[in-house]
Amino acid sequence: MGRQVELARLERAEASMPAVTGRYDDALAAPDAPERLWDRAAADVRNGHLDDRPLYWARLKLLRDRPGDVAQAERASRGFDIAFPAGEPGVLLTGFDPFHLDRDLGQSNPAGVAALALHGTRLAGANVRTAILPVRFADFDDGVVERLFTLPFTARQPPVLVMTISMGRADMNLERFPGRRRSAPMVDNCGVLTGATPEHPLVPPGLAGPEFLEFTLPAAAMTQVPGRWPVRDNRRVTTVEGGTVVAGALAEIAHCTALAGSGGGFLSNEVAYRSLLLRERLGGRFALGHLHTPTMRGHDADTLAAMVAQIRRIVEAGVTHAGRGRAA
Repeated sequence: MGRQVELARLERAEASMPAVTGRYDDALAAPDAPERLWDRAAADVRNGHLDDRPLYWARLKLLRDRPGDVAQAERASRGFDIAFPAGEPGVLLTGFDPFHLDRDLGQSNPAGVAALALHGTRLAGANVRTAILPVRFADFDDGVVERLFTLPFTARQPPVLVMTISMGRADMNLERFPGRRRSAPMVDNCGVLTGATPEHPLVPPGLAGPEFLEFTLPAAAMTQVPGRWPVRDNRRVTTVEGGTVVAGALAEIAHCTALAGSGGGFLSNEVAYRSLLLRERLGGRFALGHLHTPTMRGHDADTLAAMVAQIRRIVEAGVTHAGRGRAA
């Protein structure tokens, strides 16, 4: 089944949202279509068209109409070929594709919009590069996070700040303690349900590590950023042994079994956990953590503009304070 489930939605999307699905049709005919799609979408959003959906649907059109090299098309159209200017500080941000598409075919994802809006910009003197991850369990099981981050994490000059972003809260949440296990009974964009539930949390295949990890963001500075939504340092986790608790320190939950991390029990929590685990294994010392944006139904350009502006300020605060020590 796999990606065919995503492709099966495309005909309905073309019929119901032709302006969205067809926005980048001229780029699809080019030999370097995947690269053009990414560059075009990032420029489009930076220029004020705050919509991540045209890129998502154009990528599916490309995979449907030119099914030759799926891996290359996915990589290039998601911004995975990350390179920073030599000798200058960098920031790496990731978002996610739209999801909940069976509930609302027109769903946007503020995390993807923010990634496109900030790609190629400079914040607090650092060059920003971004990528957009798929909402697919199979890709995570296959190591998409580790492949994306290993090269920049091990570069001679790694980014000063790495932040993964997803949608799913009432406010802006910095998720302090990602957990190891899946527990949200939610389908991915391919309709896959892993069987993980709050009663039966599951460790992703082959993911060996502690039950919880702690981010390294300069949270004290980032939570002071003004905007429409409060920025919260979320320490709430759920353990098998103690239920839901607000942990003051990692040591308080280190010997518990993770049911849900601060970021929940879906792929948003998992990208936070996997990236932090990789950082530790590679000996990285840069600031890294996850931001959950407020939940948004459908697509609302005014709300997205407010979110992107506040995320920009959160990242700027993070970069400014990233060199001043571990998370506080």
